[in-house]
Formats: sequence, C-alpha cells, structure tokens
Amino acid sequence: MHEELENFERNHVWDLVEPAPNCRPIGTKWVFKNKQGEDGMVVRNKARLVAQGFYQKEGIDYEETFAPVARLEAIRILLAFAASKGFKLQQMDVKSAFLNGFIEEEQAPRAWYARLKSFLLKSGFVMGSVDKTLFLLSCGGDTLIVQIYVDDIIFGGSSHALVSSFAEQMSRKFEMSLMGELQFFLGL
Repeated sequence: MHEELENFERNHVWDLVEPAPNCRPIGTKWVFKNKQGEDGMVVRNKARLVAQGFYQKEGIDYEETFAPVARLEAIRILLAFAASKGFKLQQMDVKSAFLNGFIEEEQAPRAWYARLKSFLLKSGFVMGSVDKTLFLLSCGGDTLIVQIYVDDIIFGGSSHALVSSFAEQMSRKFEMSLMGELQFFLGL
C-alpha cells in the first residue's frame, strides 16, 4: 500500500482538497492481488487504490470508457510469428501504468492506452489496422513488433540492437520493470 501511495506522489496524480459544494466525491477502495510466476507461485503482492467508478454517470462524468485490450488469439499469433522469424521476445511491465495517462475524463485505462499509443506513433511505429494493440516498426530492413496487454508489453525483433533501443526508450519515458526474455505471459 505504501508503494502505491508513493507512486501517486511521484506521478503527481492527486491533490487533497475539500469537496466543492453540491459535489459528491467518488469513493475509493483498496484492491489486493497476488502476481504469480510461471510455476504458479506468488512472486509479488500488489495493492492498488481504485476509484469506485460505478458512482460516475455516463454523459456527466465521462463520455467513453473503452480501452483496447489484445485478444488472446492475437497474442498467440504474435508468438507463432515471432517463433517463425526466430525473434526472441522480451517482456516488460509498466509500473503504475494507469497513473501515466493524461486524463481528460476519469478513465485511467483509456488515458494510459492513449498516452502509450501516442508515444509509439511519434516514435515511428505503425498501429495494426485490425488489432489496435499491435505496433510495428521498420527500420533499415529490421522489424520490431510490440504487443500491448494493458500494462504488460511483449516485444521482439529481427535486430538485438533495435530491441535493446526500444527497451531503453521505454525505460526513459515510463517507469518499467524489464522482465527479460519472455517465459510466461497470461498463462500461455
């Protein structure tokens, strides 16, 4: 819980203020989760402070909530493609991803996706026409593929230098946990 509150402070995502007159603040609650490794053993305990968004009213508090999420079929296709090309896939996790979005409405997953998408497109990536969570970069005959699943990212390419450069770029822009070569992802 302490780490989550530190992330709020570090990312400047909240200010403690008195509620405005005739304003009903949205409540919060703590959500706890055990993160498991490929062997099913707990490798980390996580605590997240979340807004009770069910109090929000569509059209008043927000307009849109949808945030793209990769389908498991798309991830399997990526794994097969990478294997056929001999790519060594890497994995990274964005720490406190939902605190990284620039929010116009209080919809953190959507804001996070928009910020990451903007960063990737400005970096020269092309977004998939069918799968909006798949991004491709072609650079001097080499290819880099990036698949996003909320705050987990799988990436690999035909050039070790290109893969390393992407990992460094992401780490400079966002606080990341680089998890190394892909061993286990969403139970696959």
